[in-house]
Amino acid sequence: MTQKELEQLFSQYGRIITSRILVDQVTGVSRGVGFIRFDKRIEAEEAIKGLNGQKPSGATEPITVKFANNPSQKSSQALLSQLYQSPNRRYPGPLHHQAQRFRLDNLLNMAYGVKRFSPITIDGMTSLVGMNIPGHTGTGWCIFVYNLSPDSDESVLWQLFGPFGAVNNVKVIRDFNTNKCKGFGFVTMTNYDEAAMAIASLNGYRLGDRVLQVSFKTNKAHKS
Repeated sequence: MTQKELEQLFSQYGRIITSRILVDQVTGVSRGVGFIRFDKRIEAEEAIKGLNGQKPSGATEPITVKFANNPSQKSSQALLSQLYQSPNRRYPGPLHHQAQRFRLDNLLNMAYGVKRFSPITIDGMTSLVGMNIPGHTGTGWCIFVYNLSPDSDESVLWQLFGPFGAVNNVKVIRDFNTNKCKGFGFVTMTNYDEAAMAIASLNGYRLGDRVLQVSFKTNKAHKS
């Protein structure tokens, strides 16, 4: 499904503020996931009612459309809809794991918009730099990763988040005396949509014998 087809599918329910299909940064191939932001909450709700469980043209199975967060929050919504996935496409590491789970169980992770406009400054969209938005650092979107093992290092974070998009920086917080990971770290990604997708896919992901907790960094998160 192309971005144009994605917009055609959702535009019947209201005015689309922005849309995007996530693609692999290396191959340019669609990851089978797209974002739609509507102008009004009611439009997003109608899209969910109309498209949830439906099979778009060209798809082999129905999609599931829902909000990731409570739709009563006072902000416009961002719909993240799973598009048709080719059974021959494979992803490395956790991304492959999640793609397989999506395809087999017809699941769909949703991202929830913090503002009406996209928090990225491309295609003429409004920049949110300077606003008090969780995770936004001015140079990217900071993600808090919790429940890492003591032996975890920066390479683990690169491997986890790299497949989802551009990663600016990773940092594992270490114990001063032992130099072992204290159980958490931070990842800064350039693009909000890619960061949201990484969070939706990796939160609850099992790494070894640990289940990761992944979210946008807030003021309450551990400071690095």
